[in-house]
Amino acid sequence: MEHWNFTLGSGFILIGILNDSLSPELICATVTVLYTLALTSNGFLLLAITMDARLHVPMYLLLGQLSLMDLLFTSVVTPKAFVDYLLSENTISFGGCAFQMFLALTLGGAEDLLLAFMAYDRYVAICHPLNYMVLMRPRVCWLMVATSWVLSSLSALGHTLYTMHFPFCMSQEISHLLCEIPPLLKLACADTSRYELMVYVTGVTFLLLPLSAIVSSYTLILLTVLHMPSNEGRRKALVTCSSHLTVVGMFYGAATFMYVLPSSLHSPKQDNIISVFYTIVTPALNPLIYSLRNKEVMGALRRVLGKHIL
Repeated sequence: MEHWNFTLGSGFILIGILNDSLSPELICATVTVLYTLALTSNGFLLLAITMDARLHVPMYLLLGQLSLMDLLFTSVVTPKAFVDYLLSENTISFGGCAFQMFLALTLGGAEDLLLAFMAYDRYVAICHPLNYMVLMRPRVCWLMVATSWVLSSLSALGHTLYTMHFPFCMSQEISHLLCEIPPLLKLACADTSRYELMVYVTGVTFLLLPLSAIVSSYTLILLTVLHMPSNEGRRKALVTCSSHLTVVGMFYGAATFMYVLPSSLHSPKQDNIISVFYTIVTPALNPLIYSLRNKEVMGALRRVLGKHIL
């Protein structure tokens, strides 16, 4: 089988959900609304956390990082998909594809680890409130943030370099919204079975370890909440934790479908739908889930907007 070379002129054609849909105009309008919502909601949440001194606590520092990751993640994918659809130009260069893959893997991996650290933060706050400011002092928080970014960047770099070193066949069409490992490996002319196994193992490990930490944290939280004497305390703890668990469920559900389930169990069309969910829908919903039921965030947002904008 003939190969095409990795030159600056070589590239791929992304066949995303906007190009492979019966109602592309409706999908495009929906994506535009969701992306606008993701930009504004995450932007306002970051503004409130940055500008309001009352939110300069560990919980909101980590939440701010989550909003930043969501904002960057959706911006890595959505603007290009939107412009490609408007211009009917779906190509992406070899270097652009590699860079997009690296950014998506970095941001996805960082969010994966950060959600585990956020669960630990809630565990300390509810189960060890008297030691909270010691166990979650600023240095520890920033170490958590740095660990999330550094480990995910290293993992993403390794996967990107190894995936892009394969020779690819004449077909340059990627049946996916963005450059990701599974759809790209389908275009490789070499035997990728060993690497696919490695992707599966690393994917399971990268997901399972943080998820285990989350499950353990919330098991201990639940046991503590059940023994709380105050109904108000129980309600406040459950409201805070339910927001985080909703975000965890959406993120890990999509990631498990994409990287843990064997490719034989899902089609390219299903992959496209899932990719829209975790690159566009989830970043739009996350800040709403965290802020709408949080009086501190809504109060801070009103104060910041009232003082600096209105």
